[in-house]
Amino acid sequence: MNQGVEKKQISYDSVSWLLPPVLILLVQQIFWRTPLGAVLQGIVIGLLTSLVALGIVLIYRSNRVLNFAQGELGLLPTILSVMLIVESGFPYLVALLLGLLAAIILGISSEFLVVRRFTRSPRLVLTVATIGLAQVLIMFALLMPEWWGSGITSQRIDSPLDITFDFAKFRFNDNHLIVLVAIPLILLAVGYFLQRTKIGIGIRAVAEDFDRAGMLGIPVRRIQSCVWALASLLAFLALFLRSSIIGLPVGGQLGVLFFLRALTAAVAGKLTDLRTVLVTSVALGILQQGILWNTDSPTQGKALMAAMCAALILVALIARPQTYSRFEQLRDSLSMGETRPIPTELRNRLEIRISKYAILLLGSGFLFFVPYWFGTVNTLRISSLCVYAIVMLSLVVLTGWGGQISLGQMAFFFAGSAIAGKLIVDWDGDLILAILMAGTLGTLLAIIIGLPALRIRGLYLAVTTFAFELAMVSYFLNTRFFDWVPSYSDRVERLPIFGNIDYFSTRGIYFVTAIALVLSLIAVKGLRQSRTGRVLLALRDNEQGVGAFGVSVIRAKLMAFGIAGFLAGCAGALHVVHQQAFVPASDVSGTGSSIRVFIAAIVGGIGSPLGAMIGSVFLFGTTWWLRGDWSIFATGFGILTVLLIAPGGISSFIYRFRDWSLKQFAIKKGIHVPSLVADDLLPDDTRLQGDPDES
Repeated sequence: MNQGVEKKQISYDSVSWLLPPVLILLVQQIFWRTPLGAVLQGIVIGLLTSLVALGIVLIYRSNRVLNFAQGELGLLPTILSVMLIVESGFPYLVALLLGLLAAIILGISSEFLVVRRFTRSPRLVLTVATIGLAQVLIMFALLMPEWWGSGITSQRIDSPLDITFDFAKFRFNDNHLIVLVAIPLILLAVGYFLQRTKIGIGIRAVAEDFDRAGMLGIPVRRIQSCVWALASLLAFLALFLRSSIIGLPVGGQLGVLFFLRALTAAVAGKLTDLRTVLVTSVALGILQQGILWNTDSPTQGKALMAAMCAALILVALIARPQTYSRFEQLRDSLSMGETRPIPTELRNRLEIRISKYAILLLGSGFLFFVPYWFGTVNTLRISSLCVYAIVMLSLVVLTGWGGQISLGQMAFFFAGSAIAGKLIVDWDGDLILAILMAGTLGTLLAIIIGLPALRIRGLYLAVTTFAFELAMVSYFLNTRFFDWVPSYSDRVERLPIFGNIDYFSTRGIYFVTAIALVLSLIAVKGLRQSRTGRVLLALRDNEQGVGAFGVSVIRAKLMAFGIAGFLAGCAGALHVVHQQAFVPASDVSGTGSSIRVFIAAIVGGIGSPLGAMIGSVFLFGTTWWLRGDWSIFATGFGILTVLLIAPGGISSFIYRFRDWSLKQFAIKKGIHVPSLVADDLLPDDTRLQGDPDES
């Protein structure tokens, strides 16, 4: 009997890796049937995707981190090779070899300069660091053609071969043939390297258990450098071969869809199974060509493909068996920079109360006089800053206090913007009603995306929310698919509030957004001091402990998502009347807007309302005061610097200064404050953390 069950299990495991690609191809055949020639094109695209997906899996297995910079690791050396061929006349093979060398150096440098600095940090901190690394690499990719003195914005390169052939009435050339022949050979070589060489065995050992591998004498650091070099090499080969078929945006960004396909394949393979990853990549390539073949325009097809990838990621993660220990919860946490309140021994002192009220008065005075001190343009900019500060307050509640990582917060923002714009344009709805409707829609959507959070945590939840935002912005809020979404040409009028209060002028819209921000700050502060706020903080620190005390973890999580969705939706309604048009971001063609907002929130300090406002200033300041390319660099470099120096964000410096001032005040007044004295008693020996390479 047991033998029969075991045989069945073995039989299922032997074919289970084929289940994701079979399901994908089944969907493709049912809804988007494709000619054989287009299928072969899809196979080519899938093989290119497989190299990037393989790099994602290798880095995850060695570092337990999702590398958002995987595509950019290959972009920079590819642009170097393309420019050598196009601008300097280098032979194809010479440029290829130089690109391979540059990719290896870039991978090792990224691991040494960035990844190694976060080895003992939680996995999500390292994941956020890879987002910053991606931003820095994008900046260099944008600037490289300028340093070369080239005005080229897109370029296809041809191989030295001159071959053309027809297949099923489709014309193919030597570039397609190279992909069809070279990539399977590359995959076989990588498989042999991992299975048969000492370095490959070391990589597998590190992937199984990082700490145990270090204790067994395996050079963990060197192994990880090899993994990053290999991942960068694979990304370069994918993009270099892609540049000969599709072209490469020299002087531009790679786009999200390419990375999204690779991420979908990696998630389908549970970030571990290489066979599933490779065949799923090919299936996704065929699916994309099927969608493009059956849609009216490439833009529409790419948007639909993004939605399909998001759905596949969600299904794969929900179906994935979830095992989550307390140790893993700590590894998947973020240093949120949660600030403690003023100690009770000092809170009611007259001097402290006067200082607090003085700061509030100065802040209120500044907000009131902004439209009188600044011109029209700057006043409108500060109005936008207020709107996005509300979005970041939603991240404070959801991520900073609730511990639920969201890379899709702007989905609720744009959904609220769409419904508010529709209400005002078609029914002349009142602004207050539009804000409430937008907040309600944001709440409902947030609860829907929060349902998977009951099973998915940490890194996987971040991936889920990231995919959700791409699906919402590219498909569900796209006028090409849904007529109810306001078009860009629909003017959203600033109708009087309650039919009497006019806010059409620049000054009027500013006061509306500023008042909304103040009310949001008051609400969030009240939430923090309530029982719900304490539950959210406890949920972030110890989910299992919260459940042990009889608190409903499910209700607490959904409440965090609901409150955050309401704030983001309300901000979206303010945004649409501020812009007087519905202007969604096209996340398929660029970096996700939610990622940019999340980075800014981390830089400001995602654990405090003050950090939300600083993050909003950082987000817009890098756009207003720096040229486009350098604003990307500031974002990437800023997040890396903050994570290294002050994981609690810029606001943590302000709170440290506050605590130091309180301590000096307590000493001067002879007041004993245990919480401040305890700071000096904390051990300063970081060696307690240990290092697998130390002996």
